[in-house]
Amino acid sequence: METQVVMKREIFGHEISQQSKSEFFSATDLVKAGNKWRRANELSDFNMAQWLKTKSVLEFKEELESKYGKCLKRSNKISWVHPLLFIDMALSISPKLKIEVYEWLFDHLLKHRNDSGDSYKEMTGSLYTRHNNNKTFPTFITSVASAIKTACKVKDWETATESELKQRDNIHKSIKTLCIVLDNANEAVRLGISENI
Repeated sequence: METQVVMKREIFGHEISQQSKSEFFSATDLVKAGNKWRRANELSDFNMAQWLKTKSVLEFKEELESKYGKCLKRSNKISWVHPLLFIDMALSISPKLKIEVYEWLFDHLLKHRNDSGDSYKEMTGSLYTRHNNNKTFPTFITSVASAIKTACKVKDWETATESELKQRDNIHKSIKTLCIVLDNANEAVRLGISENI
């Protein structure tokens, strides 16, 4: 998937943003969530600016940048950090966050997001060859995307779970395959959705 999408994950009741292409996490979101947890546990707030100036973090950033390039980016008042720097920050904020972050790194949310984005393009191409009116195709494909979203019971793909994204990917692949044997695009969509719900 080439388009950068910001995915949302939840931790301690707060959304943490992650960029789908770079895989960078929002350090800004992490600090907000971590400080809420710290206050609830009668701990002082975590200060990201101070943490970034510590010797161990400066050395770690230097190593990260020598291997991966820039590991901290700021845009629109949000600090985005490389996943490894994100883990290091989470470890400094809370042991509970450490567990959450480790689990995120080993899930397949971004893989399924990118796979379903790629399969969407392939499905669209297959449907285009079967659709009988090129002028109405944009409206048709919008209705197909909406039907898939409804079938997967998703309100917003950016907050979709790993299993919802996998289901979407499977529907896309089924529709693409059905377009090979069926001349009717609507029937390919109907069958592709029904066999995956």
